[in-house]
Amino acid sequence: IISTRVFDYPRESVFHAWSNPVLLAKWWGPNGFSNTFHEFDFTCGGNWKLTMHGPDGTDYPNESVFEEIIKPEKIVFIHLRPMHKFQVTATFEDSDERTKLFFSMLFDSLEECEKVKSYVLEANEQNFDRLEKVLIENPITK
Repeated sequence: IISTRVFDYPRESVFHAWSNPVLLAKWWGPNGFSNTFHEFDFTCGGNWKLTMHGPDGTDYPNESVFEEIIKPEKIVFIHLRPMHKFQVTATFEDSDERTKLFFSMLFDSLEECEKVKSYVLEANEQNFDRLEKVLIENPITK
């Protein structure tokens, strides 16, 4: 699954919103979700453990491991749980004070991908909308 978005912010700012746990917690997930981060070790091999709180009150524990970090160009992590295991690759392409974000999710099987594809594409767009809002509202990221 591949999603892209162009942000009217420099690549360093968009990358910062991904690498700063305070900012990331504000926008990670689709509309209506909030996050509690338990661990965020933004290093290769580091753990990212969080609970996503759904708008209906359901908690979704998540666990990922960072595989590759190239500041401010690329972030790769493996989402380990719950339910679906997949690799996320986010690349940040610099374009005249704008950033093109490529976001890909690689699943272990086509069947696993097909299970989530119908709702993940829209959820990714909502995620990017929330990221845009954080970039607008946080002067440190401009």
